[in-house]
Amino acid sequence: MFGSLGVPEMMMIFVVALLLFGPRQMPQIGKSIGKALGEFRRASNEFKRTIEDEVAGEDLVELKKGLEEVRDVGREITSIPENVVKKLEDS
Repeated sequence: MFGSLGVPEMMMIFVVALLLFGPRQMPQIGKSIGKALGEFRRASNEFKRTIEDEVAGEDLVELKKGLEEVRDVGREITSIPENVVKKLEDS
């Protein structure tokens, strides 16, 4: 979670924070840090969902274009017998 921070580094940070803020303020500081991390996590998840929704929307647009092309080809194929009959009648 903290990358390259190990147990000794975390202990050193805790001791320095304890000396700077005192034992009475440590629970408040811990609670504030926890809330900030939670808000950051929620914001990053929301951003990720937004990006995924945009990508999915672009995929749907491309899929719609592909389906329209298939429909056009289908119309051309179904019109082949009619065109053959017209050409035979014209001859």
